[in-house]
Amino acid sequence: MASWCGDLAAPPRLLVAPRPSDANCQGNVLSLRHPKSDEETGYLFIDGQLHEFNWFKDRFGSWFLGDYVCEDGSLYYCTLVDPIFVLLPILKAARMSNGNDPGKFRQLDEILYVEGYPGYQHLMGIAGNHIELVCEVKEVANVKFFRLDDSKVLSWLCCKVHNLKEVFPKLGKNYAAQGEKELLKDAVQIIREYLNDEPWLTLLCKKLQLDTKEIIEANKTSEASFCAENSPVPFRPSEEKLGNSNSRSSKGRPAKKQKTEVESKNIKDMFRRATRKGA
Repeated sequence: MASWCGDLAAPPRLLVAPRPSDANCQGNVLSLRHPKSDEETGYLFIDGQLHEFNWFKDRFGSWFLGDYVCEDGSLYYCTLVDPIFVLLPILKAARMSNGNDPGKFRQLDEILYVEGYPGYQHLMGIAGNHIELVCEVKEVANVKFFRLDDSKVLSWLCCKVHNLKEVFPKLGKNYAAQGEKELLKDAVQIIREYLNDEPWLTLLCKKLQLDTKEIIEANKTSEASFCAENSPVPFRPSEEKLGNSNSRSSKGRPAKKQKTEVESKNIKDMFRRATRKGA
């Protein structure tokens, strides 16, 4: 397994990630800004899809990797993330709106140029189709220009929330027994992990007739209730390629816990999003 730390020795860890559809292709580990915390975070970009790293660790455990025993029994797992979440902060900054001024239309290559973060350039091939869902688009001489549109963002967020709400009853009896408003709250709390509270959470709660403070306080309570005795070894990723046999990881970041059935675990609670932030 490859090391995250270059010249610094790092113990091997187990990563579950998709294989490239083409054996000759490789994935890329990109350093991007986390859409909520703004911290530098590692993402896996492979086959035109963006994945985030999640982390799970039992109190005791280890892995047998061939003839080698890996004392770190934690598991790293890649899950798909909608690129719009990651792009939303830079789209907001790129329009440079001020007061009643709706801001400027920008070309995609201008928007994706973020100083110190060349990883955004890897998203050039997929970003255009995605951001049309949340942007106004103007075409001049066959060149497209984009400007973030708050009303489109709000519609897109509402769609995300309602899609989540429809899935919850299938996850267990506890969810199935919840009312409409409670399901909406749970969905918004999950979405909030990828959003700035201002303006997006405030606008979303207003649209759905939910109490913003209640959502924020619920997240604080759930995060405080989670106590991890062990944390994954931190790393400092660079722009690297990920082959079929390589694995990479980062520091785990606790995510909120959902209600669970008695003597059962919610699949969400088994994984924590991994970020680059050190110990």
